[in-house]
Amino acid sequence: MSKDAYTYKTLPGSPDGSLLFVFHGTGADENQLLSLGRDLAPQATIVSPRGDVSEDGAARFFRRTGEGVYDMDDLARATDKMIGFVKAHIGAHLEASKPASVLGLGYSNGANILASVVFAAPSLFDAAVLMHPLIPFEPEIEGSLAGRRILVTAGRRDPICPPNLTSRLEAYLRADGADVTVEWHDGGHEVQSNEIEAARRFLSATPAEGA
Repeated sequence: MSKDAYTYKTLPGSPDGSLLFVFHGTGADENQLLSLGRDLAPQATIVSPRGDVSEDGAARFFRRTGEGVYDMDDLARATDKMIGFVKAHIGAHLEASKPASVLGLGYSNGANILASVVFAAPSLFDAAVLMHPLIPFEPEIEGSLAGRRILVTAGRRDPICPPNLTSRLEAYLRADGADVTVEWHDGGHEVQSNEIEAARRFLSATPAEGA
């Protein structure tokens, strides 16, 4: 898969820093999480793709037929394509130096595609931040998540991502061996300051590969 499979933006970082992929929410684009990524991981090289699906003009990473009703065939397509995109960028980075770690951060629809990639290719990311993910299906994890660090953030009154589904996702991840942290706030689908601080702590604590 080509590193140009998606329209994307990159913010260069330290040559020996981490590689951070950020995935936007529905209706946003590759600019949405760039500054947040830089704030959370100042030394990282940041790669931000734009979703390749249009829902009435709103960019997404995969199709759906209704709120919380996913086109599972298209999700599989998008997951395979994103795995190839991420691998291509890791490979390109390796031509210069090995990244300290490979990190992912996604919000809403971006968290969903990141989660799907984690399920399908557990070894691809060393750590992942899933902000307000909605996984309405039981994931089939291809391998083991043992040793993988995952932060899930959520709102207790989120009308899009019900808390019970967040708790169910946590249970799935833990059952497969992931090191899971969950950060809640009392609001809805918006990202609040405690989530950002939790993500900062989480990403800064990610050890370099081989450490």
